[in-house]
Order: sequence, then structure tokens, then C-alpha cells
Amino acid sequence: MTQRDSDHGENEDDVPVWEDQVMATVAGEVRRRRKELRMSAQDLADRCAEIGHPIPRNVIANMESGRRASLPLVDVMVLAAALRTYPICLIYPVGYVDRVQQKPLEDTRPTWDAMHWFTGEAMDDLDTESGMLRSFRAHANHQRAALTALGGERHERWKAQTANNPAAREDALIAQDDYARRAARAKQGMRVARAFIWEDGGTPPDLPPELSDVDPPEEDSNSTEE
Repeated sequence: MTQRDSDHGENEDDVPVWEDQVMATVAGEVRRRRKELRMSAQDLADRCAEIGHPIPRNVIANMESGRRASLPLVDVMVLAAALRTYPICLIYPVGYVDRVQQKPLEDTRPTWDAMHWFTGEAMDDLDTESGMLRSFRAHANHQRAALTALGGERHERWKAQTANNPAAREDALIAQDDYARRAARAKQGMRVARAFIWEDGGTPPDLPPELSDVDPPEEDSNSTEE
């Protein structure tokens, strides 16, 4: 066991049950992050109140010392916001706790692997992944590719317009055309992902202005057939 693990309230002579381990990990990371930000327990309590979900100082103190019997998810969310971090980083403090017990009755595993399981990024058990999550992930990947390609296309267009010789202009035009094809492929990938999301009863993500042409234009409800 590392020194960082012991900073989170664990030792080899006191191995709590899984629920207590999860709470101890969150409490330890709240305490570590609070001290890193040089916040007192009262400072943290005040910040939680400002966010809109008060967590009294004594509740925070009891949590950090292991005297609190439960830790609601909403508290974890607000504590993370107050500590300027993400809820997942309180549950799985990557870099500060080497290993965690991901689920009851399981051996510990690297905290990084457990975080990927929690966020749905783990690729070791695809049978558990929902089709909706898979479609949203594909959509995000294609969107990043499309935006990158559009940016490259704009840059190459500018290079072609400002080229000081025919050869440089021709190279820029070729690169611009390549980026345009990449953008078209990525947009089509987005259309496929959005179609799957709609078919599954979901609502696809909003499109950035640069990709407004991914969805088909809405039909004019006032138009009439000839």
C-alpha cells in the first residue's frame, strides 16, 4: 500500500467493506483537494451553500473523519463543483489512490481502469454497453473529425488564395480537396449516428453552426403540394 493510499484513510489492519471503502476514498479525496485549495471545512461548506445545496461544516468534518454513515450522490456532485473538480475524480482519484475495489466481492484493480468502467469508456466488456451510448460516442468522434477537417480545409483555402507561385497554390488546392473529402465522410458518420439515436427514441446532440448541414432541412409546414 502506498503512502498516498494511507493519506486517504486506509491501512492494512483496517480493511472496510466495499461501501465503506468507496466512502473513505471520496472522503479522503475531498480532504486532500480541500487542503490543496487551502480551504477550511467552513470555506467548503460556504461554497456548497453558494452553489445551492448546503452541506454544513460538521457534516463535512464527519465525512472526512469517517463518522458519516452515508454519502448521497447529490453531495458528491456539489462537493466536486465546490472543489473545482469532477465527481468522478472524487470517486476514483487517479494518481492519488493506486487501486480500488470496483465492485463488491472483486479484487482491486487500477484506479484508472475503474474510472473507465464508471464512465463507460472501458472496452473490455462491450456487451454491457448500451446502443445509445455507443451512438453518442460515435457521434462525438465523427463531430471532432468533421470540425478538424473543416478547419484544415479553411486553412488550405487561405494558403491557396495567398500562394505566391502556381506550385504552392496547386499543393494547397489538393490538400483543401482532401480535407473536404474527410469532412464529408465525417458528416456522413454523424448522420448515421444521429439516425440510430432517433431510431432508438433518443434526441441527438445539438449541432455546432459549422455542421448545421448534417441534418436534412426541415420541411416547410406551410408549403402545399402542387
